[in-house]
Amino acid sequence: MATSAHFRGGRDTGGAGSGTGPGSDFVSALFASDRLEHIEAIAAQEAESRFGLRHLRIEAAPAPARDTDLQGATPISLLAAKAGRLRSQAGPALTFALGDVPHAMLLSVDRPTDGRDFDAAGPDWCGFLALLTARMATALELQDQRQASERLEKTARLQTALYTVANLASAGLDMQDTLRRIHDVVGALMYARNFLIALYDGTRDSLRFIYYADEQDLRSVDPEQEYPAARIGDSLTLGVIHTGRAAMGPSRQLRRAFGFDENAQGYGPSSADWLGVPMVADGVVRGAVVVQSYDQPDRFSEEDRALLEFVAHHILIALTRRQAHDELERRVEERTLALTEQIRERQRGETLQAALYRIADLASSGLGMEEMLRRIHLVVGELMYARNFFIALYDGERDSVRFIYFADAKDVNIYETDREVPAADLRDSLTLGLIRHGKPVRGPAREVAKTLHISGIGLGTPALDFLGVPISGDGGARGAVVVQTYEPGVHYSAEDSTLLAYVAQHIMTALERKKLQAELERRVEDRTRELASAVGELRDQIKVREHAEQQLIHDALHDALTGLPNRTCFHAALEQALTRLHRDEGRRFAVLFLDLDRFKVINDSVGHLFGDMMLKEAGTRLTGCVRGNDMVARLGGDEFAVLMEDIASPEDACHTARRVIEALAEPIHVQGKALFTSASIGITLGERRYRKAEELLRDADVAMYRAKAHGRQRFEIFDERLHQEALQLLELESDLRHAIQRKEFEPHFQPIVDLRNGDVLGYESLLRWNQPRRGVVPPGEFLKAAEDSGSIEQIDWQMLANTCRDILDLQLDGRYVTLNVSPRRFRSPTLAQQLLDQLQAHGIEPGCIRIEVTEDALLENPDQVFTTLGTLRQAGVLAALDDFGTGYSSLSYLHRFPLHALKIDRSFVRELEPMREDGSTAVVRAVLALAGTLGLEVIAEGIETEQQRACLLDLGCTRGQGFLFSHARPAMEWRAAAA
Repeated sequence: MATSAHFRGGRDTGGAGSGTGPGSDFVSALFASDRLEHIEAIAAQEAESRFGLRHLRIEAAPAPARDTDLQGATPISLLAAKAGRLRSQAGPALTFALGDVPHAMLLSVDRPTDGRDFDAAGPDWCGFLALLTARMATALELQDQRQASERLEKTARLQTALYTVANLASAGLDMQDTLRRIHDVVGALMYARNFLIALYDGTRDSLRFIYYADEQDLRSVDPEQEYPAARIGDSLTLGVIHTGRAAMGPSRQLRRAFGFDENAQGYGPSSADWLGVPMVADGVVRGAVVVQSYDQPDRFSEEDRALLEFVAHHILIALTRRQAHDELERRVEERTLALTEQIRERQRGETLQAALYRIADLASSGLGMEEMLRRIHLVVGELMYARNFFIALYDGERDSVRFIYFADAKDVNIYETDREVPAADLRDSLTLGLIRHGKPVRGPAREVAKTLHISGIGLGTPALDFLGVPISGDGGARGAVVVQTYEPGVHYSAEDSTLLAYVAQHIMTALERKKLQAELERRVEDRTRELASAVGELRDQIKVREHAEQQLIHDALHDALTGLPNRTCFHAALEQALTRLHRDEGRRFAVLFLDLDRFKVINDSVGHLFGDMMLKEAGTRLTGCVRGNDMVARLGGDEFAVLMEDIASPEDACHTARRVIEALAEPIHVQGKALFTSASIGITLGERRYRKAEELLRDADVAMYRAKAHGRQRFEIFDERLHQEALQLLELESDLRHAIQRKEFEPHFQPIVDLRNGDVLGYESLLRWNQPRRGVVPPGEFLKAAEDSGSIEQIDWQMLANTCRDILDLQLDGRYVTLNVSPRRFRSPTLAQQLLDQLQAHGIEPGCIRIEVTEDALLENPDQVFTTLGTLRQAGVLAALDDFGTGYSSLSYLHRFPLHALKIDRSFVRELEPMREDGSTAVVRAVLALAGTLGLEVIAEGIETEQQRACLLDLGCTRGQGFLFSHARPAMEWRAAAA
């Protein structure tokens, strides 16, 4: 400032009226502290020692008037006026107004009493005031900033608390845990060791203390118990609720204010300070929040009251939201249970109907009696408890019983199925009693015996529950069908009795049919012998041979399952069509090559029997889509081909392809199941450049795979572009074979890092092809061709060997390396042992290696994959599920397979954006929650920006990899970087 030019020398150089400024010691001390009381004390000491002015005081005062009379002032006094103006000259004290500072301040001192000469306008005093004014200004400004910072900090704490309360309301915690955490939030804002939340039901005029925490009153409070207001009329909490106003102060004082008995002790100890606020929504009091102190009066202030009212409002919002959420969950659960029951009943009805159809089919089939009854037993066992099941037939003429089928868990082979038992030996038998009774019976064996009026239960073990129905015919009871159980808790119902009666009816039908069939066979046999004697043996032999030859020819050229021409027959027809085209260009034709989409999934899920029936139906539909002179053939598996001769234009083939696609899109019903498939079709047009039938089929196959690549259920026509792509594919496959021989495949390593600090946790070994002409080729350009051609397995083994070779250069030091294993490799039962042998041969600990497996590999051969992963995990090799979320994302295999980690696919990481809770953010949050529940690590792939990294950390993901941290590099470069 301007007066600093006068401050020269130390304290000993100045004195009263010496014309020098304050000493350097005083200046240093004055600026060494920023507390107002310290500044005042230092200024008081300086004023007394230099000017003889005692009792210096600085205090707040109104801003000084600007019209103070300064007439006749000297230049020095004008300088003093800039720092402070003399406000009072009368009396023993002098009062000065410190200049234009943000806070108006007054400085007062006592006049000198030691006779020292003091000049209020002197340069020393003016310099002193100017310096003190500047220091006070900065100290007051710092004090304002501190107060503003404290207010902001307090506001931030309050805002954070309210956000926490709101988040707790929507969290998946139980109510008590939620309220306990809300208590912790309130406790961070004020004294709340004794804290309760009460909800009021105005309709029932009752209270529920949903949360209660008290240091002295240790009574257990049930949050579900209701307290009628009539029973707790003297409760301060109820008083706050009834009045709808906050109350604060000692509990005795508040009892008097509410008109309660101040000595009542029925509601806990008296409080030194008590604060309660109502929770109000839409003008209605819904409850109250209370805090209290037993040891310190005046603990709570008006600020605490306002704060608690604010928090109570948000607690009520949180509770209301939580109650609404719980009510919604309850309704959803009830609706889910109802729908589940409906589905269960519908499924049971479908299962029952399918079983009855199967029983009817078995009864009319050509199976032998023993096999037919065994299969009927299996069907009945699917519908009811039928481990103990037998069928008995009664012969009225011989008065005997024969058990034609008998299966019992305890009484094994008690009756022989090929021996008749005289009725006299079964007089106390429940079976014979049932046949003579002629009506269904069920219940414990001894109770059934009473119903049948017999004294015993026969030879077998008494059943805890018995169900038997008679087999009735035209002549009355012909036998009985019985199921029984020896296990407690298993009982038969009237529905089971009706079902067993249906089974008995069809068994009777089957027996009658078998009897008629036997009679018919006998007659046919007699007639055949008569014809055989009339027709010579030679003619019979010739006919048999001709038939056999025709059948052999037909079988050689037709598919045994569908009856369609097979590959051999189709190939011959295609060669003929090609020959005709070379003779006459007008004889144009087209080849349609197709297979059934998703056939393998259907075949593996419902079985080969359903798959075969589906192929037969597909062949029938194909035949219905073509012209009469076109040929439909099954080439093998789910591959079919159509030869269309004498077509006018390529559009004819396109029309047929569309009809085939539409026909196969319709559901195929097989034994009560609706199976869905579709067709992908490749079309090749006959041209003179083709010389062999194989070339046409090859190009049609290429076009079909192009149709699959474009989304399935469509067709593609083979053209020159596809021809060039096919040539390029052949060249690529050839290059791959040469690359395997030259060992051109090498691993590059990309680090897996801790997103919080960038520490390297491990490396992923990534496949690179070091091609002599094109340089380093990424796997996306050749991996599909390698998998289709089968080269991927040899490439994988080279990658494993090269990775093991380069691991030493990485200097892992506790880190790990992950290997990508092709799904084809998991088909081999020896994969685990071969991998472990490679590690052992290179001296690598299994714990340093992890393998990555895709969802397709898990689903293609789950049992083999489970065994392989289990063997590797026992040896210390952990497994990670790669590209999670891009496939089936089924919870079943996460629960079943021994996985250690999930890798979030880069497609989700790429879309992450701050402050968004939809899209990829929701998916990543769900994956992290799922992995946390299952105890799995989560690694995010494809992190390229700091924004993506920050989003992942906010979501709780701490591991990842991507170009943000490093591209994949050879091991030697990592070693050089480490050096």
